[in-house]
This record gives sequence, structure tokens and C-alpha cells, in this order.
Amino acid sequence: MTLQAEEGTLTGLMMDTPLTLHHFLERAGRLFGGKEIVTRSPGGTHRYRYADYYRRVHRLARVLEKLGVQPGERVGTLAWNHYRHLELYFGVPCYGAVLHTLNLRLSADDLAYIINHAEDRVIFVDRSLVPLLHSIRDRLTCVRQFVVMGGAGPVPELPGALEYEELLASVSGDAYPWPRLDENAAAGMCYTSGTTGNPKGVVYSHRALYLHSVAFTMADTFAVSERDVLMQVVPMFHANGWGKPFTGIMCGAKIVLPGEHPQARDLAQLIQDERVTFFGGVPTVWISLHAVLQEEKFDTSSLRLGATAGSAIPRSLIEIYEKEHGIELRQLWGMTETAPLGTVSILKSGMSGCSEQERFTTCAKQGMAVAGLDLRVVDEQGREVPWDGVSMGEVQVRGPWVISAYYNDPRSAGAFQDGWFRTGDVATLDSEGYMQLVDRTKDVIKSGGEWISSVDLENAIMGHPQVLEAAVIAVDHPKWQERPLAAVVPKPGHTLTKDEITAYLEPRFAKWWLPDDVVFLDAIPKTSVGKFDKKVLRARFKGHELK
Repeated sequence: MTLQAEEGTLTGLMMDTPLTLHHFLERAGRLFGGKEIVTRSPGGTHRYRYADYYRRVHRLARVLEKLGVQPGERVGTLAWNHYRHLELYFGVPCYGAVLHTLNLRLSADDLAYIINHAEDRVIFVDRSLVPLLHSIRDRLTCVRQFVVMGGAGPVPELPGALEYEELLASVSGDAYPWPRLDENAAAGMCYTSGTTGNPKGVVYSHRALYLHSVAFTMADTFAVSERDVLMQVVPMFHANGWGKPFTGIMCGAKIVLPGEHPQARDLAQLIQDERVTFFGGVPTVWISLHAVLQEEKFDTSSLRLGATAGSAIPRSLIEIYEKEHGIELRQLWGMTETAPLGTVSILKSGMSGCSEQERFTTCAKQGMAVAGLDLRVVDEQGREVPWDGVSMGEVQVRGPWVISAYYNDPRSAGAFQDGWFRTGDVATLDSEGYMQLVDRTKDVIKSGGEWISSVDLENAIMGHPQVLEAAVIAVDHPKWQERPLAAVVPKPGHTLTKDEITAYLEPRFAKWWLPDDVVFLDAIPKTSVGKFDKKVLRARFKGHELK
């Protein structure tokens, strides 16, 4: 064959195969019919196989058709991590509608805003979560139908609601004729947790979710494969559960779903019983799991790797998991807007001979940009900062799974610049290209014209052997503008003083970085996705008199 260039341009002669989620589902059904999907539930463990899952997803598409769902319409889910929710993960986007996962930990006002702003037409809701919708039912102007999952019988709080299993049983035929979709068509939708103003809508295309799923299988990210037993701990309403449900089905991995209200002990039991090899969670999950493993004996030897994100994890915790449990904790950094994979902290091969101190120092950073993603750190004038590990600036990213705008939101204008997404995170880059998160622009402490990283102070404090959690915020100061205040939660059975915390920090930081005061709490308030909620702390300690 001779290749001819038209008007001086040579193009690849490739098949026109759109990158859509259909491929993952059909591959899973053909190749991995015998693999298990396991859900922890109050009534006992639910188990079925990919073959069952595949048939039910096809029937779910017929249910959506029966309900009159049109292509491109939003279908909401208000649900825990379980097999029915996983069915919706593929049934909705493969049908041609948009999966909108609703955060069950949001306030009633935020939940009502999100549903109406996205214009959800149908909402699938767990029976245990029906009260959340009942409280705002009269404010939902767009919803045509509610479908209840789990249990049986009528739901008085939602008149006219249908039941999920009855709907599946009411349709005939198995194989649904999937529509051919444009890979750039919307497949999923999430909203940010709304730390300032109303939550912002993030829409993901089929292409974005496809490529993001493939990125999770890279050896230099998390190497997820068919051989894994993947436990989906991250809530499936949070940034697509970090995208792992899509990756798990794509690979044909055994999937373990923790169900309603999972506690750290439940996770330890599942790791032992199901021989889990990989899962991800925010640092507070790993802190709680470690506390359980200290008190009780569980076999976690199957766990080859753990992922953590949401906030910087203390270096001390990375060391504890490796030395005490033989588990590698690998950080990823990202946001809802990046689907969320952005950077991963993994050592380069040339670092294999470095000292233990150097190794853990590098692993405690947020890592290198994942292949496919461009990342830069810029100063206030928009210039890239030197890769010296010291110069700070705002992190900006672009790539095939990074959004280009918020959904129907004027705040897009301030969030994007010259084709880059402005993350609002402050970081440094070292000479090897490893990013270290310093702070959020709204959380960094500005003292006497200099910046103090609340993240660095928090991580150091949580390295104290008697500290469970710590968060650092800025409080007003008449001379220095702002000064750091540390909120500390001691481990159970321990008491601490301000002087002990200060003495622990003194060898690690310049004197002017040290917190002016330390307050001790029973718990640090958390956001809906498990991060430390600093806006609550700032409100609580506004006007705090520094000692």
C-alpha cells in the first residue's frame, strides 16, 4: 500500500473506534464472566459474578428506556458502595445518559442545589438514604422519577417511587443494542464539595474516563490488573471513586465493595477474608486502619499496595505501614476536576540506591505527573518557578482527562488560563520533577510577608508518636497579619501540652514557623469526603487569643 499525503499532511490510517465505556463492559462480559463482585451488607455478604453483572447492566439499560430517559439526560445516584451502584456506573453511560453521583454527606441545601443545577431526571436512591431526599423533595423541580434500591415494600416518603429489583424483573431480553456514542459525549458528572460558594459541576466524557482508567493500570501509577482484588473504599460519589470502579471492570479484577457505613475494622476484616491486594483511601482512613491493626490481629499480607490522596499524608504514616505491616503507601494527587489522577509518588529507578531517609522523603512528596498529563507551577506573574524544591507557586494542569470548564458556571472564567486549569494548590517542584504540595492558596499562612505551609506543620505534628490527627490554620495577628494555630487530637489514653508539641517541632522548623498556640480537640472536623475541614476550624477559632 502506498500512503499519499493530502496537501502536505500525512494522516494515520486507523480504524474509527470511539473510546467509550462500552468496550470495558463488553470485554468484561466476554473474558471475565467467572470473576467475583463482593458486597458487604447488613444482611450478609452478597456475591455474584461478572456474568451476572453483565446481564443485569444490559437489563438496566432497558429499564432506563422504559423510564423514558433520553440521551444526554442526567441520572442521579444517591448510594453507598455496592453492586447495584456499580451496575449504574456502566448501565447509565453505556445507554447514552449521564451518571451523576450525589454526595450523601452534603448539606440539604447543597444537595438540592446540585440536583436542580444538573437537572437530574431520575434518581436511584438507597432505601436507607431516602430521608435525605424526603427533606428536600418539594424543592426538586426537575426529577420525574425516584427508584429505590434495597429492601422491599412502598416508600411513603417518596410517593410513586419504583423499586430497583422489580424494574429489572419487569423487562425482557438480555443483550441491549448499545448506541454508537461519540467518545467526547458526556458520561459522568460530579460536583466539587463546595468549600467556597455553591458546589461546581464537573462533567467527564467517555474518552476522559477511558484514558483515565488506562492510566491507573500503568506500572508507574498503580499497575491495576486482572490479578488484583480491588476494594473500593473511596465513596463512589467522590470523583468517580477515584476512577477505580471503571478500571476494575476494565481489567476484570475481583471487586470488593464495603457497603453502608464501613468502619476501619470492617475494612480490615474484608482485607483478610477476601485477600484484598489494592485499595485507596484518604489519610484519615489509613490512620483509622492502623489504629485497628495495633489493637487486633488481622492478616493483611495480601495487600500489595495502598493509594492515598485527598490531603498530604504524613511521612511517618508511610514509614509505619512499610515497617510494621510491609505495605507500600503510594500517594496520588489530583482533584475532582482531574478525574482525579494527576501525580503519583513512585521512586525512579536511579533512586534505588538512595538512603532510607532520602527514600521516605521522596515518597512523602506528591510525585511526578502521570503520563498524559502536563503540569507546571507558576508564580503570581504567571512565570514557571525553578525546579529547586524551594520556589513556590500555583499548580496548573492540562490533559485528556482534565476538564476545560465547569458545567454552566461563570466561575470557569477565573479557573482556566491559556488552556491550563488553575488548581489553587501551592507546591514546589524539585530537580527530578517531584511535586510537593505546600498548601491550598486559601490555607497558606501569610506571616509578615512570608508564607508558612500549614501542610508541612501538620505532617510534622502527626509524626509525634502520641498524636492521632493535627490541622493547622491561620489566625489574625495585629503585627504579623497571620500566625499559625495548631489543632491537635492526641491518641487515646495520651495527654499532651503545647510545650511538648513546640519542642517536637523546634528542630524541624525555623522559629518563626512554630505555631503561636496549640489547642487540643477530641476530633478534627471533616469534609464530606474525609478531608480536614479547615473552614469549620477557622470559624470556630476566629478571634482566638494567641498565647
